[in-house]
Amino acid sequence: MQIPTAAVDGVPDPLPDGLVVLDVREDDEWDAGHVDGSVHIPLMELGERYAEFPAAQTLVVCRSGNRSAHATAYLVDQGFDAVNLAGGLAAWHRAGRPLVSDGDRPAQVL
Repeated sequence: MQIPTAAVDGVPDPLPDGLVVLDVREDDEWDAGHVDGSVHIPLMELGERYAEFPAAQTLVVCRSGNRSAHATAYLVDQGFDAVNLAGGLAAWHRAGRPLVSDGDRPAQVL
């Protein structure tokens, strides 16, 4: 199976209405920095929790794009319109795209 993938420069800025950003990183990574408005479901919980978000176009992210590639393949198998972010949030951050954090520290990618 070829995993649908998008480079950061192929993702509209600002993000379009109706696009769900799914972050599959662990809690500490999420707390340090994430895309504002994204949905957080760690990869290991995805199989039991994927029904929590709408069956909309989904951009799946992690730190580097590896975990999100697995999540994207799973979601596509479940019938979702999902795309993996190539290079993950590290590439997102390098491109100057915004992140928010849960706390007082500046957002960063762990």
